[in-house]
Amino acid sequence: MTPTISTLLYLIAGICFIMALRGLSSAQSSRSGNLYGICGMVIAILTTLLSPAVAKYSGIMGGIAIGGAIGAFIAKKIEMTALPQLVAAFHSLVGLAAVFVAGAALYNPGAFGIGELKAIYTVSLVEMSIGTIIGAITFSGSIVAFGKLQGLISGKPLIFCKQHLLNAFLGLVLVGLVVLFAMHQQHSIFWIMTAVSLLLGVLLILPIGGADMPVVISMLNSYSGWAAAGIGFTLNNHLLLITGALVGASGAILSYIMCKGMNRSIINVILGGFGTDSSTTSAVAPETSDKPVKQASAADAARILGKAKSVIIVPGYGMAVAQAQHALREMADLLTANGAKVRYAIHPVAGRMPGHMNVLLAEANVSYDSVLELDEINDDFSSTDVAFVIGANDITNPAAKNNSASPIYGMPILDVENAKTVLFVKRSLASGYAGVDNELFYRKNTSMVLGDAKKVCEELVKAIKG
Repeated sequence: MTPTISTLLYLIAGICFIMALRGLSSAQSSRSGNLYGICGMVIAILTTLLSPAVAKYSGIMGGIAIGGAIGAFIAKKIEMTALPQLVAAFHSLVGLAAVFVAGAALYNPGAFGIGELKAIYTVSLVEMSIGTIIGAITFSGSIVAFGKLQGLISGKPLIFCKQHLLNAFLGLVLVGLVVLFAMHQQHSIFWIMTAVSLLLGVLLILPIGGADMPVVISMLNSYSGWAAAGIGFTLNNHLLLITGALVGASGAILSYIMCKGMNRSIINVILGGFGTDSSTTSAVAPETSDKPVKQASAADAARILGKAKSVIIVPGYGMAVAQAQHALREMADLLTANGAKVRYAIHPVAGRMPGHMNVLLAEANVSYDSVLELDEINDDFSSTDVAFVIGANDITNPAAKNNSASPIYGMPILDVENAKTVLFVKRSLASGYAGVDNELFYRKNTSMVLGDAKKVCEELVKAIKG
């Protein structure tokens, strides 16, 4: 295959990736966007395999077969509730791949056309360094994010004295190591630079609290893209440059939008440790023993819902864990048939990654027209008969508006407390992922319906039918 044809095919693949991003920006066009992405990746892989630079296919085909089998197995077995962990794990692999490619270029630069051993072009050394640093930070940071999401590491912010100064110091160390590496090309400097980057990735993510993990996922997605783009320079691969830039830019834009929606600073996101500082961690511990809570049974909740003319459903991670979306949709269909106006309110960071709730509701065939974002529906709670909160916690907590000592203070929330009646479905009165006691539990217009979300919805369906 000639270089001209390869370039043309890579350009077509790049256009497919752009169309994929465009399609994935909307729930209605997400399927076509996914198909564009698949087509682009197939074209990219086949074009690379037919390149004259590929001498042997055995190792490549073996890697594709093993990786494809693992990917197919994971895709078939993974639960929707574990999707955020899966995304974090995939980000880590992208970062690790960038480090491995840079290492391969360092030990065999002739194969990459960037010079000879101990005589690598300076610009290539800088490109390798940038790709390695971003890739290593992405790898270790994603592993920590995976641990927090999986519950292997505490979701609370792990904070220590002078952590930002330490991060800044490590950043300066990395700059110095890049200069030394470009001057002396010593392999030991490269691996020290890699080790420092791995440490920095851990330190950047550890201080981030659970409420901010959706932004972390988006941020790491951006990092993985820039790591791929950096290695694209090293390999002189135009498609890798395009793809990496697309992923990096889209992830950065999404992170900015989410930070704006959560009243966070994008600079603090990049630096890490933006969820909570040491002055606010004492506000995390819930104090529920002396506060009255009004509880309701499924039958009580069914009677309230049966009389409602307008209902807003607020789904959260608890719904995802219980896989209650199908029973919830059946309940909503019954209420609609009974004459109620039923809509769904989605917070930008509901669940543990962007779009988590939208995907679950789409899986249950909930109409896109009835699913509204925070800024589209927040003003309607005050004129709503019932706000039905199912498994959501931090995104409905009034402490974000009236408790300046709270770790989630300043985060925009869904104003469910303004509804005439709040039915809150939850397993217990325990705090949410951010570790903050929810003031909404104790409001006079709130009734707690304690239990598994799916079982509660099934009981509600039976009671409403009856």
